Amino acid sequence: MQRGKFITLEGGEGAGKSTNVAWLADYLREQGKDVLVTREPGGTEVSEAIRNVLLSPELPAMHPDTELLLMFAARNEHLRKKILPALEQGMWVICDRFTDATYAYQGYGRNIPLQRIAELEQWVQGDLRPDYVILFDLDVTTGMARAQARGRADRFEQEHAAFFERIRNGYQQRAQQVPSRYPIVDAAQPLGPVRMQLQQIINRILTGMGQE
Repeated sequence: MQRGKFITLEGGEGAGKSTNVAWLADYLREQGKDVLVTREPGGTEVSEAIRNVLLSPELPAMHPDTELLLMFAARNEHLRKKILPALEQGMWVICDRFTDATYAYQGYGRNIPLQRIAELEQWVQGDLRPDYVILFDLDVTTGMARAQARGRADRFEQEHAAFFERIRNGYQQRAQQVPSRYPIVDAAQPLGPVRMQLQQIINRILTGMGQE
C-alpha cells in the first residue's frame, strides 16, 4: 500500500490554523482521500494529558528544557500510536502543528539551541518529516487580538509581543530554507480568500503527485 501524505499546519497565535483544518480535511475527502485530522501537542490520550500540563496557566512557569522535553514526549506517543499507523495505511494525515512549532516556539521563542531540537527530532522521528508544511503567516498584533477575542488565554497566549515576533521570524526563516515544502497562506485576509489560497495549495500538491 502506498504511504499517505503528511501535511502540517503552522503559524502563530490567532493565525487561523484550527479554524481551517476541518475545512481542509473535507476538501481532501472530496478529492477521494482518506484523511486523519489530529493536533499537537495532543492526538492521543497520553499526549492530550501532556498538552494540558503544557498549556495550563495555573501551573508555575517551567524551565524551557522541561517544556521542550514534554513536547517531544507527547510527539513520540502521538507518532507511534496515531500518525505512523495512519500513514502506513495510506491515509493523509493533517496535523495542527508539529515539529516546526517546536523550532519556532521553543527554539526561536525560548532561545533553546536549534541543534538541541534537531537532535531530539532525529531521535523521536527518525527520517520522518512532513511532506508539506502550510504556514499561516500573520502579523503579531492582529494575531494577538484574535487570540484574546477567543477568551481565556493559555500559558503561551499570555506571553509578550516580542516572544511572538521571534516565533514569526523563526517560521519565516524555516520557510525560506525550503520554499517548495512550505507554502505560505496570507492569514490576514478574510476567511473566504484564505480558503481559496488553501484550495490552490492542495490542488498544486495533488497535481504534483500526478506528475511524479
